[in-house]
Amino acid sequence: MLDILTSIIIAGLTTGALYALATVGLSLVWGSMGMLNMAHAAMLTLGGYAAFSLSSALGLPAVVGFAGAVLAGAIAGGLLYVFIVRNLLNNDKATFESNVMIATVGIGIALENAILLTFGGQPLKQPISATGSLIIGPVNLPYQNMLIVIVVIALMALVALLLARTRIGRAIRATAQNREAAQLMGVAVNRVYFQVLVLSGALAGVCGVMVSSMTQLSPPLGNDPMLKAFIMCVVAGLGNLPGAVAAAFGLALLEAFVQYAAGARWGFPSLLFVVIAVLIWRPAGLFGRAQIRRM
Repeated sequence: MLDILTSIIIAGLTTGALYALATVGLSLVWGSMGMLNMAHAAMLTLGGYAAFSLSSALGLPAVVGFAGAVLAGAIAGGLLYVFIVRNLLNNDKATFESNVMIATVGIGIALENAILLTFGGQPLKQPISATGSLIIGPVNLPYQNMLIVIVVIALMALVALLLARTRIGRAIRATAQNREAAQLMGVAVNRVYFQVLVLSGALAGVCGVMVSSMTQLSPPLGNDPMLKAFIMCVVAGLGNLPGAVAAAFGLALLEAFVQYAAGARWGFPSLLFVVIAVLIWRPAGLFGRAQIRRM
């Protein structure tokens, strides 16, 4: 019984780490920009294929492949701002949220199809992975699962330090709290938006490597993590980073236990049930704050 319980917890923590990494990037962009980046899934996929290309096709070390995934995601985020987001912001801020969502849907589809044309639709194995496991009595701890959790925790700590202790982080938090006041205080809001999308893209690139190391590389690789990340954001409250991380781990553990008790097909419906319940009783999310708008 102990080995079964341990396996469920390990699976839940690993999945939660992947969900948290995808959720932080999505929530960071929404919290600071009010923008739902629908191309986040394709950026995640791009990171996985960038690592594969450098490590497998070119035969470079795994560290180089991992760095390539981070760089590819960061460049994709920067280009998204320069060519799409900046122009939409300059055109009409009143309709920015809806326009950018539609635009990023198109960018995501185009990027996914470009990956499909380049690499084909056949699933590929991600070379950046750890084999073997640590056996402690009846407990079996796969090295790959441990690596994912450690990498994600380290990245979450780095993001938290960036937001709390650096000048860039203070500018991001100020912009998220009140965009107009931040501008009046001399914060270069457009530069902050660029930095946020670059950071979000870099996190998506890492997430792509981590997800593909547990499954396989394919053009729609990022769709499932993106959907789950959106669920976590809604449950936590859009834009709430600590809440998003807590929701990611909590819901992943719930999903793992439901899949064991009722079957794999009930894992995702259980998450949807939680979302519906939260939207009914806490429309602003479990960790969000209700906003009062005067008409």
